[in-house]
Amino acid sequence: MIKVGITGQSGFVGSHLFNYLGLKENIQQILFEKFFFDNFKLLKNFVSKCDVIVHLAAVNRHENPEILYETNISLIKKLISACSATESKPHIIFSSSTQEEGETPYGKSKHNGRCMFEEWANRNNSKFTGLIIPNVYGPFGKPYHNSVVATFCYQLNHGEKPKIHLDGTLKLIYINELVDLIFRIIIEEEDEILCDNRTSVYQVPSSQTANVSEILSILTEYKNEYMGKGCIPNINDSFRLNLFHTFRCYMPDDYFPCLYQKYEDNRGEFVELLRANSAGQSSYSLTKPGITRGDHYHTRKAERFAVVKGKCLIQLRRIGTNNVIEYELDGKAPAFVDIPIWYTHNIVNIGDEDLYTFFWINEFYDHNDPDTYFEKVIV
Repeated sequence: MIKVGITGQSGFVGSHLFNYLGLKENIQQILFEKFFFDNFKLLKNFVSKCDVIVHLAAVNRHENPEILYETNISLIKKLISACSATESKPHIIFSSSTQEEGETPYGKSKHNGRCMFEEWANRNNSKFTGLIIPNVYGPFGKPYHNSVVATFCYQLNHGEKPKIHLDGTLKLIYINELVDLIFRIIIEEEDEILCDNRTSVYQVPSSQTANVSEILSILTEYKNEYMGKGCIPNINDSFRLNLFHTFRCYMPDDYFPCLYQKYEDNRGEFVELLRANSAGQSSYSLTKPGITRGDHYHTRKAERFAVVKGKCLIQLRRIGTNNVIEYELDGKAPAFVDIPIWYTHNIVNIGDEDLYTFFWINEFYDHNDPDTYFEKVIV
């Protein structure tokens, strides 16, 4: 069992890494709180428990460049001091950035901070890995802060018009890819990732290169086709799927449920359930009154629930939070709800008759890799 602590645990990368490591049986997570940096006793207690520390905590924007630089360097000094005071020698994994190459205070703080960790590791015969990371994007990033992808997604979902100030080419890595890489470094699969040196600097490869205008074009397509028409967009390649998952997380909760157009005549009724520009798997379920299905979440699957007969309650809760979102649907007015990744969800038959639900998911079910993790929505 490897004991891992994450500074910046509540941030964009930190929260994803924390949730991802929580799925691994060989990892024990040592909880970290931001105020540990202001309490040396608590910080010493934290570092003394860790086999590995992933240092993500940093300020990347501040109106005063000097404060930004000094704050980031100060966090590193405190972490090193706590390790020295407790004679702890954890493997420290440091998230740096391609901005190291520039002259910004943030870039300088990352470069100089990495050098400080390397010096400490060499002096104490400890292990250090510096990661030079390209632009990271994915669900739950902070708009106007973490990435242009997050900003565009937020703007498109909140009535704002995105603007391109510089149509540059971005080297990107999806958040799931990054945290998986960090996990493999933690468990020392170094033959695949790093050289055998005790201190290493690793240029994290990007998984996608795209112009800013290309990204905005795809996200605008999602706005028009998906939100405007209810049509599943083209998400057949990994980049478009990852952008879709990112876009989805910024949609307002009250966008769902979406009512279908129902056609009635003397023969009965007709409802078109799904238009999709992507491959997938369709299925349906019959749920008896009072029965709950689900209470699980996915990390990569796009999924749609469409209720065609009966009454139900669909509940969702983002992993790591307490807020429960609820939707009531009735087959008399057929409607659908799409399920975002990293949201545990269920469907409850709250009516007196059988509940008929149509499901669509963007990939075939694989018993060996189901991407299904059980956690109750109501805890």
